Amino acid sequence: FNTSITSICSLVITWVPMEVANNVTEFVLLGLSSSWELQLFLFLTFSLFYMTVVLGNLLIMVTVRADAHLLQSPMYYFLGHLSFIDLCLGCVTVPKMLRDFLQRGKIISFSGCLAQIYFLHFLGASEMFLLTVMAYDRYVAICNPLHYLTVMNRQLCFQLVFACWCGGFIHSITQVMLVIQLPFCGPNELDNFYCDVPQVIKLACMDTYVVEVLMVSNSGLLSLICFLVLLFSYGIILTTLRTRFRQCRSKALSTCASHLTVVSLIFVPCVFIYLRPFCSFSVDKVFSVFYTVITPMLNPLIYTLRNADMKTAMKKLRKKYAASFFHSKG
Repeated sequence: FNTSITSICSLVITWVPMEVANNVTEFVLLGLSSSWELQLFLFLTFSLFYMTVVLGNLLIMVTVRADAHLLQSPMYYFLGHLSFIDLCLGCVTVPKMLRDFLQRGKIISFSGCLAQIYFLHFLGASEMFLLTVMAYDRYVAICNPLHYLTVMNRQLCFQLVFACWCGGFIHSITQVMLVIQLPFCGPNELDNFYCDVPQVIKLACMDTYVVEVLMVSNSGLLSLICFLVLLFSYGIILTTLRTRFRQCRSKALSTCASHLTVVSLIFVPCVFIYLRPFCSFSVDKVFSVFYTVITPMLNPLIYTLRNADMKTAMKKLRKKYAASFFHSKG
């Protein structure tokens, strides 16, 4: 995966005008720690996290695909796409980070750096848009339940998901264009475990004031606006739930609580990282870990542990495969 996306971005580099060509062909990642013993511990810890990301999100995707009832539900249709995004998002930074834990020199090529920026923002922005769509889905389901399936028909669901991917693509291309036009002549050390726009533009051999303002306008405001829209929509939903029967209200509150937890885990780190240019803090790496590793890992746990439909579907799937396994043995 990392090799293929790096080759794609190598082609993009050939489009850079000669006047912005630079002497930097690779970046040095400082990583999470310089202690060899701590890096071994982090390798084991993040290996466990990565396996959870892959297996957890694959389980949700397979469960939604295998259960006809879930597959027909707009909410679980969106959840399947969310799990796919989280699975891919975990593959953008974590494999490279795990490999770097086991070697002294943490080097990433310029094209590889651009590849990480592109796919990180492509998947991250698509996830933000998708979470906004999921909030709209819950709004229609709770505030207009009689027309829910009519409004959230399969064609509209497909169009909304397609729009999320298109929005993520436009956002990520913009981020890459911000970086690819900058001249780099040294130093080349990035104080993080992956490449991202805030760290990379600080290494440019020019005044980056305008670029940082554009970064805030693009990534920071996107995160903040989506977050505020989500909070407003869930505020309306919670107000509507006050008039519902206790049983219906309890199920809807459980679903909304899961969504709000995921929304907070994603948007709070993004707002913190991208809405403040010109400065960096020591806790930036912590928020980066949350955004790129912890959130993709926790999303499957949040949506399965608090969701009766998912747990029921997983039990059916387990019984189905257990029965087929014993049947093949017999």
